[in-house]
Amino acid sequence: MRAVIVGAGAIGGWLGGALARAGHDVAFLARGATLSALRKDGLTVREGERLRLFAVTASDDPKSLGVADLLVLAMKAHDVARVAPSLPPLIGAGTDVLTIQNGLPWWFLEGSPLAGRTLVSVDPAGATGRAIPLARALGGVVHASTEASAPAVIRINKVDRLLLGEPKGGSSPRLQAIAEAFVAGGVPAKAVDDIRAELWIKLWGNMNMNPISALTQAGMSDMLDNDLIRELVAGMMREMEAVGGKLGLSFPMSVEERITVTRRLGNFRTSMLQDLDAGRPLEIEPILGVVIELAEAVNVPTPLSRGVLGIVRQLARSKGL
Repeated sequence: MRAVIVGAGAIGGWLGGALARAGHDVAFLARGATLSALRKDGLTVREGERLRLFAVTASDDPKSLGVADLLVLAMKAHDVARVAPSLPPLIGAGTDVLTIQNGLPWWFLEGSPLAGRTLVSVDPAGATGRAIPLARALGGVVHASTEASAPAVIRINKVDRLLLGEPKGGSSPRLQAIAEAFVAGGVPAKAVDDIRAELWIKLWGNMNMNPISALTQAGMSDMLDNDLIRELVAGMMREMEAVGGKLGLSFPMSVEERITVTRRLGNFRTSMLQDLDAGRPLEIEPILGVVIELAEAVNVPTPLSRGVLGIVRQLARSKGL
């Protein structure tokens, strides 16, 4: 299999390294320092005391990489729409396109009461939907802690699982084959029947804790030990519950149980807080803006979430992000 990974960061590097380890032909679409490092030294993946080096192809020109069997979109969610118009040279009649981002992908409404509607907060001008055929899309949800400690140098801290699924649900031979390819490379991948539900569940925590962490510049335990902040988190989660109910999406646990699970993870810094610290653009719209967009579409009031969205947008503007 020829796999092209768009984005050689923490997740893309981890998954690309796994496919290379399994013997597949792996190429990266990258730029800047990461592109230079991939060309000079290849991809480095560290897990504990183990160090693996992979020789991979890398380019900033999709045309030079050719058509992929598997195209993995592993960049920040707000970058997908910007990059999407350049991707058609990588996509052929048999190319599968796997989306791996925080937030919701552009195809999320397929199989829902809002099918056919464009998620403006995710795909503002519809560029992604035009560039990538819906029939080729697959969804992925990562439950793992990885980091890019340097350009093209990936450290694996803790891995739980990679969930894969068809946008409209159910199983398929292509889904099973891709899951098996990742498993062969050491990734605990699993095909699931309802990837939309898995995306929604993961977003349930991210839509509140990510923006609030950026606003407070606090770690997770510090936030959830504060009664007033915890009440705000719970209120936003209940608003999202109401939105999900209108879309046929539910959660397998209560708000309080979900908060308890998060508290067990310790005082970690969310991805949005890390981006703020590094002066990188914040994933506001695909993580929180999309929930407000869906709430408006199904007429569910979300005053707490709207307030936090307005404040975190202002934070990003004031920081030039």
